[in-house]
Amino acid sequence: MDNGSFDPTEFKDVLRKDWDCAAGGWEKWWEVIEKGSRGVSERLLELAGVKEGDKVLDIATGIGEPAISAARKVGPKGRVVAVDFSRSMLDAACRRANGLGLNNIEFSVMDGEELRLEGCEFDAALCRWGLMFFPDPAKALDTIKGLLKKGGRLAAAVWDTPDKVPMISLPMEVVRKELRLPPPSTEKPTPFSLADRARCESMLREAGYNGVSMEGITVTLELPSAEAYVDFIKDVAGPVVTLLRDQTDERKAYVWRAVKEACKRFESPSGRVRMENLAICVSGRK
Repeated sequence: MDNGSFDPTEFKDVLRKDWDCAAGGWEKWWEVIEKGSRGVSERLLELAGVKEGDKVLDIATGIGEPAISAARKVGPKGRVVAVDFSRSMLDAACRRANGLGLNNIEFSVMDGEELRLEGCEFDAALCRWGLMFFPDPAKALDTIKGLLKKGGRLAAAVWDTPDKVPMISLPMEVVRKELRLPPPSTEKPTPFSLADRARCESMLREAGYNGVSMEGITVTLELPSAEAYVDFIKDVAGPVVTLLRDQTDERKAYVWRAVKEACKRFESPSGRVRMENLAICVSGRK
């Protein structure tokens, strides 16, 4: 276990820096990421009932999903407000939206747990892989519900258990093993903090959402080689890179070789890497 009590503010500061540093990597690998993740965005829009003319809130949008998908769906008569606490990620999101000619989307630097949107009401709220990183997800769910119109829907995606999400868990497990690091504190949010479906469903019900539903959806990551997978993780996985920050160049190279070796079990005979990962889509109505 990590020593010391959990400080949510310190945790968010570190996480924000990690995402700021990874923003360029997410932009670089965006086509690869979206090839596997597009289905999740589309399903979230369906679960939230997003339609033409709607006003939609996207929380922890990263570099713009599912906000951009929502902006296309609601059309010129609709509006999307997308928030994230990483300015660098939002800068990348703005570049993407501008490149697509979308002018019905507004990006704001904002903590997803502290939504300052007084006077706003939304037909739908979306959150793709952000909710599990909130130190107080129950509070966030309550805040989001307060921003929805009566009958408005929330649809969010979180990750299943580590064994079902090798794309993320493999490098973290290898790095911790090679550096002989203790397990992460159970107090600190991780990508798998809401993998317990019963707990996740209970949180939505306790926050006052009706018609709560949950379903799994596969996210496939495909890359040309194990070497490409290592490059991908170096660029997009800020928390993993942070663990190695104080290591010597020689030690870093050794650990990355170990990650590459562990990745080989996902190689095809041609050397191409394919990882199937399970996400959970949860939705509810105000």
